[in-house]
Amino acid sequence: GGTGGGEGALMGVHVNAVWRRGKAGDKCLGHYGNRCTVCGLSFGETYGGAAEGYVHVHHLKPLTSIGGEYVVDPIADLRPVCANCHAVIHQRTPEPYAISEVVEMLKAARAAARQR
Repeated sequence: GGTGGGEGALMGVHVNAVWRRGKAGDKCLGHYGNRCTVCGLSFGETYGGAAEGYVHVHHLKPLTSIGGEYVVDPIADLRPVCANCHAVIHQRTPEPYAISEVVEMLKAARAAARQR
C-alpha cells in the first residue's frame, strides 16, 4: 500500500494497461475470442448481454519487465482471461504465474472438489 511505489503501484500500471487495450487487444480478441484462456468463462454467456464481449487482455510478458521500445504481437504476447483468473495469475510477483500453471491449479482444485 501507500505511495512508495511498491506492489500496489505495479498493479496500478498493469490495470491501466488492461483497460486501455487498444488495437493490439482487439486483434488478440479477434484471434482468440472473448472466452477466458484459463477457465473457459464467457462473460456474455454467464451474465447476459450487459457483459457480452467483456474480458481482460493479459500480457504474457509482464509490463514491468519490458524495457525500452517494445512492439506487442497481439497473437504471441496477449491472451484473453477473465477477471478471476487474471487476479490469480498476478498473485505471484514479480514473475506472474504462467497461464499453464493456473490451468493446472484449476484442474487440481476441480479434481479435489469432486472427491469431497
